Amino acid sequence: MIHLYLGLLLFSFLLTSILVVPFINLLYKLKFQRQKQKTIDFQNNRTPIFDKFHNLKSGTPVGGGLLIIVSVCVLFLFLIPLFRASKIFISSNYRIDLEIRILFFTFISFGLLGLYDDVFKFFGFKKTGFFGLRMIHKLILQLLISLAISFMIYFQLGIDFIYIPFLGAVNLGLLFIPISTIIIAGFANFFNITDGLDGLSCGLLMIALFAFWILASTSMDTVISTFLALWLGALIAFLYFNVYPARIWLGDVGSLSFGATFAVIALLLGKVVPLIIVGSPFIIEGLTSALQILSKKYLKRKIFPAAPIHLTLQQHGWEEPKIVARAWLAGIILAIFGLWLGLN
Repeated sequence: MIHLYLGLLLFSFLLTSILVVPFINLLYKLKFQRQKQKTIDFQNNRTPIFDKFHNLKSGTPVGGGLLIIVSVCVLFLFLIPLFRASKIFISSNYRIDLEIRILFFTFISFGLLGLYDDVFKFFGFKKTGFFGLRMIHKLILQLLISLAISFMIYFQLGIDFIYIPFLGAVNLGLLFIPISTIIIAGFANFFNITDGLDGLSCGLLMIALFAFWILASTSMDTVISTFLALWLGALIAFLYFNVYPARIWLGDVGSLSFGATFAVIALLLGKVVPLIIVGSPFIIEGLTSALQILSKKYLKRKIFPAAPIHLTLQQHGWEEPKIVARAWLAGIILAIFGLWLGLN
């Protein structure tokens, strides 16, 4: 099947490459662009370091994640019936329709939440009340969606374990639900926070997905392997326009969706430990941001000059492409390590 998956990746890459430039032009016409403004952090304090390095990027279109989500979903919905009609063998660790439903629900629901937030953010609508999606409101919605996904995984697929390399499967019972909820919502936010430099989050995700593509293939899961092939092809095409200097950004529509879906794929494969290893760059970015917020709130001082950590590196004089390139190199080593653990 590997030749088929490679072909699907190339086809997805080609299709997205054709669509991305007209999509960028459409975003310009809709004025769906980052505006030059004083950015606020979670405590409504000005962040001059962020403004110093990133206000020059004002006007860059935002919302590239929407193109990837739509292209992957359309191609996937077309391919599965085609596989069946062509009598191509489809294997899955669980009921195929349920596995597809969970993948699509995660990919689309978090994407819609991010798109809603992008619309409010970039069109300057007044943020008042619950539907203004303040940080606490977004977190509540993310946890509710993550909880729904966890229920689906536990009750519909019967997954209640995580696999520990060299030790075997550890049955968690009902405890699986809160743990998976935290993992899904956590990675949605970790990825969102990482998406702050041109090419940083998407490049790291591309590396991580290649590792999990191999894990899915060794698990003989056609559904996840096909989904990852299409996702990787579209992501690589997008990344060409997202590297420094970026012509388009993911936006929350992409970052929330991609982080959550990455976590769900790991849960479906039972590969939580490789997820933590391979996804550690996202975790580090998210934790440095969280520690900064808690320190400012309770200690009344900053732990880092700026958070997340990539802003601190910029403050110390590291150029943006240098930070991204070295993060990718770290991501490659971590992906190899996580893959090694996942295959044991």
